[in-house]
Amino acid sequence: MRKLNVIIQVLCVSLLLLACTPKHQEERKIEPFTFTNQEGQAFGMNDLNDTIWVANFIFTNCTTICQPMTAEMASLQRIFKEKDFNVEFISFTVDPAIDKPDKLKSFMTDFSDDLSNWNLLTGYTQAEIEVFARDQFQTIVQKPASSTQVIHSSNFYLIGKDGYFVKEYNFVDATYVDEMITDIQELMKN
Repeated sequence: MRKLNVIIQVLCVSLLLLACTPKHQEERKIEPFTFTNQEGQAFGMNDLNDTIWVANFIFTNCTTICQPMTAEMASLQRIFKEKDFNVEFISFTVDPAIDKPDKLKSFMTDFSDDLSNWNLLTGYTQAEIEVFARDQFQTIVQKPASSTQVIHSSNFYLIGKDGYFVKEYNFVDATYVDEMITDIQELMKN
């Protein structure tokens, strides 16, 4: 009888955990947006139709993770070009009051001289990027009033051709590149 009670408890806990598990990430569609890129031009979801893209959140005055993240994004750009992957790269600034198009372009050219498939985006308010990051990527962006630094994710986000969120990757994990390559190859089959 005691064994049966344990089995029933385990089943109940398992069912509760399943009920609390969020929906699959693939079911999250990125809502249409149009912002301003490093060239001062409008850029948004319409420019990404039928395109696989990788996104991240950075800012130019960052004193911690943004430069390594941007260097890693430039590395992905080179790797994917060698593999002949048609992938766009999107970096959303989390400090739009400071990061105007010319500043973003200058920052970007320290990491890559290929601007053909990489857009750094601005043209929104601080409040708008905080809501956009939370609602579209389920991540936090927050600029404390007492600091010049912005709290934000250090992940890369893969979005499929149909605009649906596929997966997020922690760029500090050495195995993420191989995983992302496999995921992109799978997306390219569709």
